[in-house]
Amino acid sequence: MTESTDLLPIGLEDRLPASTARITAVMRAALDALGGHGYKRVRPPLLEFESSLASRMQGTKTERCFRMTDPASLRTLALRSDITPQIGRIAATSMKQAARPLRLAYCGDTALIAASQLDPARERLQLGAELIGADSVAAACEIVTLAIEAARAAGLSGLSVDFTMPDLLDILAAQDSAMTDERIAAIRRELDTKNAGELKAVGGADYLPLIYATGDVDAALDQLRSFDTAGVLTSRLDGIAAIAAQVGGGARVTLDPTELHGFEYQSWFGFTLYAQGVRGAAGRGGTYKIGGSNEPATGFTLYVDRLADGAPAPEQERTLYLPLGHDPQQARKFREQGWVTIAQLDAGEDPKALGATHILDGSSAAAL
Repeated sequence: MTESTDLLPIGLEDRLPASTARITAVMRAALDALGGHGYKRVRPPLLEFESSLASRMQGTKTERCFRMTDPASLRTLALRSDITPQIGRIAATSMKQAARPLRLAYCGDTALIAASQLDPARERLQLGAELIGADSVAAACEIVTLAIEAARAAGLSGLSVDFTMPDLLDILAAQDSAMTDERIAAIRRELDTKNAGELKAVGGADYLPLIYATGDVDAALDQLRSFDTAGVLTSRLDGIAAIAAQVGGGARVTLDPTELHGFEYQSWFGFTLYAQGVRGAAGRGGTYKIGGSNEPATGFTLYVDRLADGAPAPEQERTLYLPLGHDPQQARKFREQGWVTIAQLDAGEDPKALGATHILDGSSAAAL
């Protein structure tokens, strides 16, 4: 049997007109929401030197990227799997002298060598915003509420946001002089998987309350305050409470302080955004430091392809069929009014089959 030459690699797919229309509508609505808050769009290249991508964000794994040798420089190039490190490079180089806080937005394709079983897609359209030069509760409030607003602008509903504290264990472990790096790594692994039995086995029995301090943000914060008898988490817990208050009724707010999946480079605060009809996470964000410059930043990423699956279909466009011999000036007037036009090329065409809703009749549009 001859293998078809038209098959796509696993995890890649064509987006046909209806799906592409939904993605485009989501992208435009979200970018307009970001632009309305002063976030200026930048467009970094699809390929960069591997060393540059790896150095800008702690935890960035370039082995997840497609890599190749640049014939011009003979250095290793990487096809980006995440745009955020590129925004960090832009902020640290081309826009180093720009006034802070610096607000940047982006949207572009990313690719992975391999995806997970839960999310088999290897190509993603990533959209986001980065607030650079600010690492404060106010910055986190702006980013979280902006992510929610962008999702709502895209037509999503049933929003919820789950907060996490990526450096929680590091803060607590710093109070114990007997704690080793190996033990910290083992405790972090078991906390992330919520495995109480193994947590005890690796010497983390004292951290068991963290597994249960989850759920509704107010109740979870109360549990963490009771656990934090030394008061080392007070400022962080107060900050998370303030962010939750800022969200208000914009989304349901929960807290899972030991969740680490997807938070490879975040520092004191991270969040995951969920929406009705969207499989898995709709987006993620949080605070971090840009590698090289060590400048603080706060940002978020939305996964546009996923959002499009949960967003309502765009309204059908008014599409005007232009018969043979039509007046080009009349057709131009309709396009200026927002109509889409389809010009007839052959006498045997079916206007409805081609997507037309109306036909040009002299100077007016007649419904089909």
